[in-house]
Amino acid sequence: MFNLDGKVAVIFGLANKRSIAWGIAQRLHQAGAQLAIGYQNERMKAEAEDLIAELPGAHGFQCDLSNDDEITTVFADLAKRFPKIDVLVHAVAFAPASELRGDFLNTTREGFRVAMDVSVYTLIAVTRAAAPLMSEGGSIMTMSYYAAEKVVPNYNVMAIAKAGLESTVRYLASNLGSKNIRVNAISAGPIKTLAARGVGDLSEMMKTHSDRAPLHRNVDQLEVGGLALFLASDLSSAITGETIYVDCGYNIMGF
Repeated sequence: MFNLDGKVAVIFGLANKRSIAWGIAQRLHQAGAQLAIGYQNERMKAEAEDLIAELPGAHGFQCDLSNDDEITTVFADLAKRFPKIDVLVHAVAFAPASELRGDFLNTTREGFRVAMDVSVYTLIAVTRAAAPLMSEGGSIMTMSYYAAEKVVPNYNVMAIAKAGLESTVRYLASNLGSKNIRVNAISAGPIKTLAARGVGDLSEMMKTHSDRAPLHRNVDQLEVGGLALFLASDLSSAITGETIYVDCGYNIMGF
């Protein structure tokens, strides 16, 4: 049903096999997309490159999105490798672990700055770098979470970042619509990713989700990848500026 043959997808945010970026990469690869997959630093390189090797033809690269020079270097390399980019996936978020427990009132200025820079501004930075290479239009997507709308204990400053991220999606969608570039957010339910493990009481959060969601379970990375595949395909050609949930229905429940 989904054929991405001839499409080039650039994915940021691979850390390990639990990464949402990994679920997305697998789905896009199965559909025939040519992939370039980024990981943050040397510490993550070995595991990331081992995973990338499981996807024949995929290209791995290192890029810390908090560093503008690295972004510039990576996209210069991508421009040499590929005639165009069709899909951009931003699966990057971070806040210091100390900010993800206790009272939100105690959020530090530095913790706020880091969360907004890494989790929100990086989407603007990579979109600006990718847009000139999306010469035939395309699809950009990022990862959000329900805490952007409702209070989730311990999510704290990351919730503020996700709210900012969803607003950023709308502004970028408005800016880029004339270039036929769509920008959307995927709001996934909780998954035990490397980043999520820093959230206090994550196991309790996941249990609450599975108990209350209409499907009575949690989502997995490949299911998030399925939505990403739809957004990468031409079937989503009229969808932009949206936050789309893949959380087993948890977000519809009142209590």
